[in-house]
Amino acid sequence: MNSKLPTYFHNSSKLSIKLLNISISSLCKTQQIDKAEVIIIDAIRLGNFPNIVTYNTLIAAYTRFVSFDAAYSILSRIKEAGLTPNVVTYNSLIAGASRYSRLPQCSELFQQMIQLGIYPDVWTYNTLMHVFFVNGRPHEANKIFSDCFGGNILPCTITFNIMINGLCRMGYISNAVRFFRNLQENGFKPKVETYNILIHWLCKSGRGGKAWKILKELEEMGHVPNAITYTTMMKCCFRSKKIEKGFEVFMEMKSKGYTFDSYGYCTVISALAKVGLIKEANVCIEEMIRNGIGLDLVSYNTLINVNCKEGKLETALQLVDDLGKCGIESDQYTHTILVNGMCKVGDIDGAERYLKRMEMTGVKSNLAACNCLIFGLWKAGQIEYAMKVFENLEQKDEFTYTVMIHGLCKQKMFFPAAGILRSCLMEGMKVVRSAKWAVISGLRASGYRREADNLLATIQTANCLRC
Repeated sequence: MNSKLPTYFHNSSKLSIKLLNISISSLCKTQQIDKAEVIIIDAIRLGNFPNIVTYNTLIAAYTRFVSFDAAYSILSRIKEAGLTPNVVTYNSLIAGASRYSRLPQCSELFQQMIQLGIYPDVWTYNTLMHVFFVNGRPHEANKIFSDCFGGNILPCTITFNIMINGLCRMGYISNAVRFFRNLQENGFKPKVETYNILIHWLCKSGRGGKAWKILKELEEMGHVPNAITYTTMMKCCFRSKKIEKGFEVFMEMKSKGYTFDSYGYCTVISALAKVGLIKEANVCIEEMIRNGIGLDLVSYNTLINVNCKEGKLETALQLVDDLGKCGIESDQYTHTILVNGMCKVGDIDGAERYLKRMEMTGVKSNLAACNCLIFGLWKAGQIEYAMKVFENLEQKDEFTYTVMIHGLCKQKMFFPAAGILRSCLMEGMKVVRSAKWAVISGLRASGYRREADNLLATIQTANCLRC
């Protein structure tokens, strides 16, 4: 690869290094890491040696666009260059490890920092808290927060938001509210983003009344609800069948200018379709088009979803064609909607043909779409074919295993279900309680108590290892 350096790199100075770093940063942001590496080689040949900022930029790019291992290898290059890694270096690596859910590496990198005398900053603690919460380790996340708060590091608003969001994500919503109140008592003045987190989780957990109280408090504190606040409350209203209230929220959104694009409309349309109010959804679609709001990918996916729910598969497929004609590339969600729509109306052959067509046109079939097909096959009673699709899947998730376990149990095939359950546990995945007990109770009812007890012991061991 030929890459010629501009003339201002040809003399060794602080300015040329600064310009080098700007160039490397620009190339990395556009995923041109190979070109960035060539420029670094040319710069070294001309006597302009990269500094720690250069390498930190590379680490951030490799973790984001290539792999964690590729990013970690930069550490040895830093040492070979006679440079010392700093807190930004390790923060980038910890963030990269967390992106790939490599929890042990996050802890190892943190210990390396301490051993090298590199003091963690608030972003180090924020990243560690986030990765522990995402991996279902709330106690470790809480310990990190205590270490941060108890040391010389001052937590920031993002720290508090990570803590509140993490507690809610783990189901400790009441604890999150108490934590929020405790922060307020100690002088913390929450912004709209913090309120939005609480409102989102309160709505999601069915505590709409408390969510409205938080919204009222937000306004009393002098804040103005934003588009996220409104859409969250609107979805909450539609989910709880408070349709009129949901439209009131939407109208208020419109009056404040939050529906200038398709986002607000699509939220309303999706929410209405989800609760089966297709007629009302179509009214919103007509209004959106009448107002001249341009359709983007999200809009098309929303329209496709509404038509699939109505059973209008031909219209849905026509919309996919229109999408391509507009120069908009369909995404994984588009394909999942269509496959799911076909399976719901019993067109299993059509769903299978569509998945095959995706592969033939070079579109990689996604797991969600395959899960829809497996679920549809079970509903259609095509057990052997469901098993074949499952076995041929390169990637499986918790939903894949759950569908298979429930399907087998309904057919009283408890031993194969137990085998799939064990495979799921060996992969380190969580299994929903209903699936576990469907197998265990099925084995016991069939007279296989010893096998049921052994399976229960396996589940308990897996739970202990996960803790």
